[in-house]
Amino acid sequence: MNIIKIGIISVSDRAYHGIYHDKNIPILTNWLNYAINTPIKLEVHLIPDEQHLIEKLICKLVDKMNCHLVLTAGGTGPTKKDVTPDATLAIADRELPGFGEQMRQISLRFVSTALLSRQVAVIRNSSLIINLPGQPKSIQETLEGFRDKKGDIKIPGIFACIPHCLELLNNHLIIKINPNLIANSIT
Repeated sequence: MNIIKIGIISVSDRAYHGIYHDKNIPILTNWLNYAINTPIKLEVHLIPDEQHLIEKLICKLVDKMNCHLVLTAGGTGPTKKDVTPDATLAIADRELPGFGEQMRQISLRFVSTALLSRQVAVIRNSSLIINLPGQPKSIQETLEGFRDKKGDIKIPGIFACIPHCLELLNNHLIIKINPNLIANSIT
């Protein structure tokens, strides 16, 4: 059976220590269940902003749990505590710079501070690992892209490339996405 294994890592000291409730995991879980019509299995984790813990968990999700896709949320800013991209690059076999570039292009339509973002995407073994922003609204925007007032996509989101990338990395995978998600995409 064709099951897509996806790791979700929300990186936040404050959410991990119960200072506030994490909102990234529910957003990503709901969004992925809506977007992907192929059966998925989610491995969900909330961890603090500590590079060695992020590296260890990504490696576990890829190397031991065989996740095809790992999505992180948070820890991508310019402060010393924002170490998610550093951890991701440390365990990478190869980098895919287009994902980070595209996320910044989309986010710049909404906030000028998107230039401070350090999101990256990498390949480890045959898995795709992508750092998403740390705000639920920004997560959805970067996945779906920028739409005009009519709802037509003007800047495609990164999700448009994820199924194809996973299929290239894993010959046996066939990923079906929700047709409503791409109904208004650029042709």
